[in-house]
Amino acid sequence: MEFVLLLLMVTACAAITQDLSGKMFTFPQETNTAYVKLTPKIVDFGAITVCLRTITDLNRNYALFSLSATSSHNAFLIFKPTTDGIEIYVHDQAETFGGEDYKVNTWHSICSTWDSVTGVAQLWLDNKPFIRKYVGGARIKMPSIIIGQEQDSHGGGFDKTQSFVGMMSDVHMWDYTLSTCEIQKYMLDRNLTPGNVLNWKALDYKTYGRVLTEQKNHLLMYRINTNKYINVILLTRLFL
Repeated sequence: MEFVLLLLMVTACAAITQDLSGKMFTFPQETNTAYVKLTPKIVDFGAITVCLRTITDLNRNYALFSLSATSSHNAFLIFKPTTDGIEIYVHDQAETFGGEDYKVNTWHSICSTWDSVTGVAQLWLDNKPFIRKYVGGARIKMPSIIIGQEQDSHGGGFDKTQSFVGMMSDVHMWDYTLSTCEIQKYMLDRNLTPGNVLNWKALDYKTYGRVLTEQKNHLLMYRINTNKYINVILLTRLFL
């Protein structure tokens, strides 16, 4: 009985709401069992902005952010294919944003926006905006939001060959499209208005499988408008 209870505790940690400032999720191995389920504060979207920071050494395809609805498995998906580009899916329709400078073993800041009124999506990578593209799409309701895996069914259907291996931090989501100014604040980590759907500083989440919540003490590279890089050292924060 004690072994069964311990196994349950390791497999799925209880859902909690926590300030994850200065922390990151680490996905240390390729598997179809490790992921984080995020609980949104809003469940009906006519527009979406998602921002996150990530680092990996993967050269295969993998999911960065997977939002599934009952009517569409890829209701809103940020996906890195093996080929050049980052794909944004809305209701299973994808557009590729190519020509990016996406290096392995480097922290990247990614934001994506979508609006159901115009049907237009846009990607930002390391403070660089890409052209706006039409993906269409109606409102998204009753989402299942997961990082670490790509949902081929609502809340499941994971394939380890599409799993994320690496670290991820500062995940925010809004039910509106952020302005250019607000996205730049996120990219440069300056007085950002936290997400009203998912807020890294008050995140309601549950981890499954081998996912670690660790302090972040890494060198991040941000791209500024002059296309030069500035180095920002994130010092480890001590929590009493």
